[in-house]
Amino acid sequence: MSDTHYDCLIIGAGPGGLTAGIYAARAGMKILLLERTSVGGQILVTDFIENYPGFPKGLSGWDLVEAMKSQAEHFGVTIENQEVISVDFTGPVKKVNLPDKTLTATSVIIASGASPRKLGVPGEQKFIGKGISTCATCDAPFYRGKVVAAVGGGDTAVQESLYLTKFADKVYLIHRRDQLRATKILQDRVFANDKIEILWDSVVTKVDGLFGLDKVFVENVKTGATRELAVEGCFMWVGILPNTDFLGDAVAVDEGGFIIADARMQTSVPGVFVAGDVRNTPLRQVATAVGDAAIAAVSAEHYVEQVKS
Repeated sequence: MSDTHYDCLIIGAGPGGLTAGIYAARAGMKILLLERTSVGGQILVTDFIENYPGFPKGLSGWDLVEAMKSQAEHFGVTIENQEVISVDFTGPVKKVNLPDKTLTATSVIIASGASPRKLGVPGEQKFIGKGISTCATCDAPFYRGKVVAAVGGGDTAVQESLYLTKFADKVYLIHRRDQLRATKILQDRVFANDKIEILWDSVVTKVDGLFGLDKVFVENVKTGATRELAVEGCFMWVGILPNTDFLGDAVAVDEGGFIIADARMQTSVPGVFVAGDVRNTPLRQVATAVGDAAIAAVSAEHYVEQVKS
């Protein structure tokens, strides 16, 4: 066992990890919060958030993260910029391996988040959060009366495209195949919606713009024909990847690689809990990550109390 043993190690310092830290610290637990990149996670690439309760005028992702971070630090949460390389959850003492040392804890909360699968086309990285989005629920209201593109053909892409039509005047739905993968009832709704134009057998080859995204280049994979779409936004739903490489097979996951948990956020391993986007959850929002994390932290506290007694 390492010299410093924690009641709880929290992996990931997005909204879920920060919330878990606040709850765990207030409960008097000895904790450490680990983050491999920047505190805040995906929320940092969101220009504006207006659906998180308590901020009627909205705020930037950065401002919300700074407020959460400040609150966590107020309660004595220590955040270390460390990447978790691997874990060992086989024994009662949980081991978390960093590049230069191994940490031990009685409990662990995994809040490592997920990353949208990228297209890998020119201009994509430049316009993420500035015209490119992966969340219609978050960003569709910004495109009221405008023309947008959407990429994908599964349930999420189709559902989100339908949601976009509540705000946008027109939605180009770009799909690389000649038929959608979404369930029939969703397909029927898309076909009946005159705001949606489906571009079959097509892929995005480039996105561009002067001050913000204003054009998307599309190629037909069967004919080779190219087309330039004048749009002000591009929503991409080509999959999401859980940030779980460091876990190996330490906990049970679903077919998409997302961690399976019960209502108490307990994973398949006693003492290991999960919160936020890395969980197999039906909705990935700041509000749901925060809710998960509160439950996970309280569950971890109860677990540690049981172990100590």
